[in-house]
Amino acid sequence: MVYLFLADGFEIIEALAPLDVLKRAGVEVKTVGVSSKTVTASCGVQVTCDIVENEFDFYNVEAIILPGGMPGTINLENSEVVQKAIDNAVNINVPVCAICAAPSILGHKGLLNEKNAICFPGFEEALEGAEISKDFVVCDGNIITAKGAGVCIEFGLEIVKKLRGEDAAQRIKEQIQCR
Repeated sequence: MVYLFLADGFEIIEALAPLDVLKRAGVEVKTVGVSSKTVTASCGVQVTCDIVENEFDFYNVEAIILPGGMPGTINLENSEVVQKAIDNAVNINVPVCAICAAPSILGHKGLLNEKNAICFPGFEEALEGAEISKDFVVCDGNIITAKGAGVCIEFGLEIVKKLRGEDAAQRIKEQIQCR
């Protein structure tokens, strides 16, 4: 199971575009509401999540995804469950995926030390110990980071590639007419 954490103030396209791409690839994804089952995106759209954070299953994790947005990123970082979910994912060696401002959460935890990573411009200092990439989407081991909303499809495709392989990602790319 892939878990996509959503907190009030999340960037809607950074969450829902990768969700769509993953679903097209047949990946089972659950959205996790931080503090509530209904969360409000930074644009004001409300999304009803599959589960709330206290229902998160630490034993059935294929990957976790953290969308950016403000104050969504701060709300994710302040969640004890999100912090434990990141630690758990690292311990069981599954992908931790973050886009826009959300890679800062990984940087603050020291998870980007000596890794290639990217984030939304202005958050680079928070990527403690990382080699800041010039690429828009970066996969280094089990850490996938992306620059921002403009590359959310590519972010989703990189997650599909990591979980289901290059052929699956290419099939989805062709299906949705992505360059």
